Amino acid sequence: MSQRSCLSIVLAAGEGTRMKSSLPKVLHQIAGLPMVAHVVKAAELAGSGDQALVIGHGAEEMRKAATKFAPDAETFVQDKRLGTAHAVLAAREAIARGYDDVLVMFGDTPLIDPGALTVARLKLAEGASVAVIGFRTPNPTGYGRLIEKGGRLVAIREEKDCSEEEKNITFCNGGLMAIDGSKALGLLDAVGNANAKGEYYLTDIVEIATGEGLEVVATEASFENALGINNRAELAQAEGIWQARRRHEVMLSGVTLISPETVFFSHDTEIGADTLVEPNVWFGPGVKIATGAKIHAFSHIEGATIASNCDVGPFARLRPGADLKQKAKVGNFCEVKQAVVEEGAKVNHLTYIGDARVGAGANIGAGTITCNYDGYSKFFTDIGEGAFVGSNSSLVAPITIGKGGYIASGSVITEDVPEDALAFGRARQKTIPGKGKELRERFASAAAKKKAAATDH
Repeated sequence: MSQRSCLSIVLAAGEGTRMKSSLPKVLHQIAGLPMVAHVVKAAELAGSGDQALVIGHGAEEMRKAATKFAPDAETFVQDKRLGTAHAVLAAREAIARGYDDVLVMFGDTPLIDPGALTVARLKLAEGASVAVIGFRTPNPTGYGRLIEKGGRLVAIREEKDCSEEEKNITFCNGGLMAIDGSKALGLLDAVGNANAKGEYYLTDIVEIATGEGLEVVATEASFENALGINNRAELAQAEGIWQARRRHEVMLSGVTLISPETVFFSHDTEIGADTLVEPNVWFGPGVKIATGAKIHAFSHIEGATIASNCDVGPFARLRPGADLKQKAKVGNFCEVKQAVVEEGAKVNHLTYIGDARVGAGANIGAGTITCNYDGYSKFFTDIGEGAFVGSNSSLVAPITIGKGGYIASGSVITEDVPEDALAFGRARQKTIPGKGKELRERFASAAAKKKAAATDH
């Protein structure tokens, strides 16, 4: 297989009107990645060296998005929607370069398994000219049926054209296929449009190839592989299936999910063995977690790196650029953004750390914030090793707290603090004996007069 060249053609020109969205349908996301990107990724894992995206609606937006998930892919525009074979031929220039295999895929089938594509390619390597990927279902109503004779696929029949006997067939067309690259253009050019819609159907190449004496076969995959997304409800269904697959993989890799159905991963989440994840945790894109970490309930994490044996949450938010070193702690109702929390440092309660470094072994008291933004620019806070920041302190950046520095609770710190120094940044307390009683009596009298005046009126 590795010696066979392969072009994958991903059809992504549909308008997706049932999505009720200005965003092209195939750019709607599953696990933080556009569904068409899932398809491209599957093709790459199946050994496809080159990709061609056939686009239409939102062409410029599609091109822009493709630079991120398929930077080397060529894009071809289908100006008129005249059927699936017509869409594939939009990439005629790419097909004509000559490939051993051509995979035809749909950008709205994000759950395709690379293994299913590999099996179809193997059939081409064994001599088939066309390999169609199908699925079995006990309720085939609405799907095209795969008509086989003697172990060969002879036709794909739409339900409205099926005989009563053919309607009982439960082997259905998944829409995905692999075509011998040397025969692809000939088969596609032979497709006509003598049908009610006047469109060119890709499925017709099965009968065309059979008529030419070429070998056509069907391979079987699960229904999920062919699940197409047409509306938001189906998008949510696909998300659920993807998440269930990923949770299963993660648990088999040695991660404990206490309540798996409440944990959500992104397409690129990396999580090490012996990590414990409590209920209701969401991982956004770009998260890397080493071994032995504990992620407590209701935490929201994206773009963060968490080293081994760290402790996060509950109710923690790690934003992009958060970098927790070994045995660091970010506790409940804390937010960390674009900051390094060094080994063994603790950010325990009700705290915001942004654009900062918290040195090894430092302790950040409850209610502390780094004041990193003046409305125009961001500034850096450097907290040294072993420093202690008392509760309810504001550190006004740019500022440095030296190694072993001690910040008294309730301080507003605006100047650098040297190593091992103690810094106060608060008004001196003044206590006046008896003044509290005097104030209560004054306020009570004023309230009574106000109430009496209102009653008189």
